[in-house]
Amino acid sequence: MTEPSGRRERKKAATRQKIADAALGLFLERGYDAVGIRDVAAEADVAVTTLFSHFASKEALVFEQDEDFEQRLTRAVTDRPPHDPLIPALRREILALVRHCTANDAAPVWRMIEESPALRKYEESMRLRHAESLAAAIAADPALSQTTTACRAIARFAIDAYSVAREADDPQAAVDEVFLMIEAAWKVA
Repeated sequence: MTEPSGRRERKKAATRQKIADAALGLFLERGYDAVGIRDVAAEADVAVTTLFSHFASKEALVFEQDEDFEQRLTRAVTDRPPHDPLIPALRREILALVRHCTANDAAPVWRMIEESPALRKYEESMRLRHAESLAAAIAADPALSQTTTACRAIARFAIDAYSVAREADDPQAAVDEVFLMIEAAWKVA
């Protein structure tokens, strides 16, 4: 996550993190459905309005790194060096995100997500939004000159690679396998 520069921004980021940590602790301890927004606000020692100024919904508390992940994906496209191929840059970023989300301490969180229809639905909508942002970044790169359909398809494939790999027994091998297919699709497009 980007480091906030000013004092006010640092305080806001610290409050946001305190709320997210309190929420995750309560969700893992009691179960996602058993915890209300007021419980989280009380645990974080903030007002409910403060909680909602940082998070749009209860589900967003679980996916508190959503914006950071989305920015990382688009920066994999926009910040890559000139003449650096797109697909390897995306592969590196997807692999980094998969490693983050398959770390040992992430397993209880993913179990909680899998057990909650509301969280699964939120995660799906989040992935679609990430794919649209990624597609827009690819389409905006004049060096790539692909159709909108090709950009959207490759973005969706990359986002799906993340999901497939995160659930695989060998996440890195899954990323490698899926990105071989993505590379072939990109060459055809």
